[in-house]
Amino acid sequence: MSSEKEAALAAVPNDSPTIFDKIINKEIPSTVVYEDEKVLAFRDINPQAPTHILIIPKVKDGLTGLSKAEERHVEILGHLLYVAKVIAKQEGLEDGYRVVINDGPSGCQSVYHIHVHLLGGRQMNWPPG
Repeated sequence: MSSEKEAALAAVPNDSPTIFDKIINKEIPSTVVYEDEKVLAFRDINPQAPTHILIIPKVKDGLTGLSKAEERHVEILGHLLYVAKVIAKQEGLEDGYRVVINDGPSGCQSVYHIHVHLLGGRQMNWPPG
């Protein structure tokens, strides 16, 4: 079993601060590639592609995963995807990239603070799972 899968199966959704909250609060260092008033984007410490960036909202607002999205989250969800496009251009991913949102244990979500994975810099395979 992969360590990512093990982490996802062991993760428990709750209201406690996540590693992402600690990164937002600068308690844990990260390599930031983009930041605005709504989101923070940084390089993944365990990259699955030459370019692997995580894009997270600065305010969780109950949005621990995509399955928890409510109508009030429409703006931030759109902003996360738009920022993924902006960063892809900034990173020189003209040939294409992949955007992934893992949701729940079977979706291999290990941090319950919604986040977008931006992956690129190599040919992606299909099917992904």
